[in-house]
Amino acid sequence: MKIGVALPIAEREGQQVGYDEIRALALQAEDEGLDSIWFYDHLLFRSQGEPTRGIWECWTLLSALAEATKRAELGTLVLCTAFRNPALLAKMAVTLDAVSKGRLILGLGAGWHQPEFDAFGLPFDHLAGRFEEALSIIVPLVREGKVNFEGKYYSAKECEMAPGNIRAGGPPILIGASRPRMLELTARHADLWNTCWLGPVAALAPRLAPLEEARQKVGREAGKPGVTVGVSVHILAAGEEVPAAVDRERVIVGTVEEVGQALYDYQQAGAVHLICALRENTSQAYTRLAQAAQYCRKLQAQ
Repeated sequence: MKIGVALPIAEREGQQVGYDEIRALALQAEDEGLDSIWFYDHLLFRSQGEPTRGIWECWTLLSALAEATKRAELGTLVLCTAFRNPALLAKMAVTLDAVSKGRLILGLGAGWHQPEFDAFGLPFDHLAGRFEEALSIIVPLVREGKVNFEGKYYSAKECEMAPGNIRAGGPPILIGASRPRMLELTARHADLWNTCWLGPVAALAPRLAPLEEARQKVGREAGKPGVTVGVSVHILAAGEEVPAAVDRERVIVGTVEEVGQALYDYQQAGAVHLICALRENTSQAYTRLAQAAQYCRKLQAQ
């Protein structure tokens, strides 16, 4: 099981992290042995009665860090297909996979936060239908290098990827989904499926059951798509008490060893990749996460 970390690219409590800090955390995650770094794809966050929260544009940061890093996989959690023309998105993915020497995990989703759609002039109707058509373009372009598609929302006529993929089949496709129609698309097309944000492993089983139903419905082989899980994590510093605001049912919290054990529990439950969202995005917190990942690997090796 691989273990990665979601980078802090959105505002928190009115504070925006700059690129230099994001880059430093990405390099630290890679240097200390984490398997992957992940990027959210949003345009803004806006809740009624609250100030707008900003976020950096995902693909620009992803492209910069594809050059800055050397080993860690680069994942999107998840790219909203409604934000970018699907054929162009496939072109972007194949190009970035070449830049990163085959380290991209292409996470895709339909979107859900209407205020950002409204603010940027994007249609919010028929999200699942638009996503299905986007997949009909992206999947064959990424995997086979060509597509000829005419749909209600999108088209790609005699489209080809040139230059093509640097690895057979292109980057793995991950889909973040929870509803029946989206899960069926996931079971049919995806290499990986993502669910988030969970705490201890007990929350995973209820999420897996609908995916298994979808897999059986489309006739996909057992174990496909692979299960990835976004987990919320808080690793206690030496002498630190559990913060009162931490909900133990929704956050993995404890010492390095306790968190390492909790991560290992996910492997035992069938996860192939974990994406950790830290409550504190500091250098010290990243070091503790790397130590917990090392402890998890020791358990795996036993």
